[in-house]
Amino acid sequence: MIKRTLYFGNPVYLSLSMAQLKIRFPEFRQTIDSDISYAKDVGASVPIEDIGVVVLDHQQITITQALLDALMNNNVAVISCDATHMPVGMMMVLNGNTVQNERFRDQVVASEPLKKQLWMQTVVAKVKNQSALLRKLKKQSDRLNIVYKNIKSGDSENGEATAAAYYWPNLFSEFGNFTRDRFGLPPNNYLNYGYALLRATMARCIVGAGLLPTLGIHHSNRYNAYCLADDLMEPYRPYVDEVVYKLIDEYGTDEDISKDIKAILLQIPAMDVNINGQASPLMNAMQRTAVSLVNCFSGEQKKVIYPELI
Repeated sequence: MIKRTLYFGNPVYLSLSMAQLKIRFPEFRQTIDSDISYAKDVGASVPIEDIGVVVLDHQQITITQALLDALMNNNVAVISCDATHMPVGMMMVLNGNTVQNERFRDQVVASEPLKKQLWMQTVVAKVKNQSALLRKLKKQSDRLNIVYKNIKSGDSENGEATAAAYYWPNLFSEFGNFTRDRFGLPPNNYLNYGYALLRATMARCIVGAGLLPTLGIHHSNRYNAYCLADDLMEPYRPYVDEVVYKLIDEYGTDEDISKDIKAILLQIPAMDVNINGQASPLMNAMQRTAVSLVNCFSGEQKKVIYPELI
């Protein structure tokens, strides 16, 4: 079952009632944005078990502790946005799997050579998907084919950065020498929003698989609580890039992200991707990626399963 992503961009009171997320609006507000549906009645509710991600994007949203507890116990990622409407924080459950102690141990004792091999696989999958996207958009991709075929253990020669230097100016050639920068000019803001959703979705899947999202196979920033999510989401980034490319073609770019654009970006966790030769919703594919990493840490398999952009 595909879990829902719910977006709240108006003043609203959110509470728990009979295992449902209960939605109550001020009298002058009677709409709610969701990636799947629009609930227009003041007493609308959504089963907790159907929810995967909740985005809170208004300074006058009230949410009860009982609801937060229920969301956490059902491994729902709750994303909080700031006054500029950009995601800035995320709340996750601490114990998302019944055998997480065993899986924590395997993760903690994983050898450096293993982690370097896993990171190599991750970078190869990312650059292959970047190359596939450029080909799909009828842009030059030959250089990336050479890069991913020569990635070494741990990406010791920084092929990821080499690929990025070629990929971004070619993908967004209409913007001149475009540079991917979190604080840069549009469409960086569209990418930031999409990547924040990817990160939350991957973190949710990692916790559900019984792993620590803090301990990455490559990322290791001491201030980053989601290093592993940042690692495993890398091959999924080109899917966001494709969505953003199409958004620019239809809507152009703007400093502010409109509701129409957010509605499309919020569908990313439910979009179809190809993994192991089969179509799968992105959120489900991320679950498979996280579980495959568990198996790599335990020695049951040697490769992380990633999607292939086609």
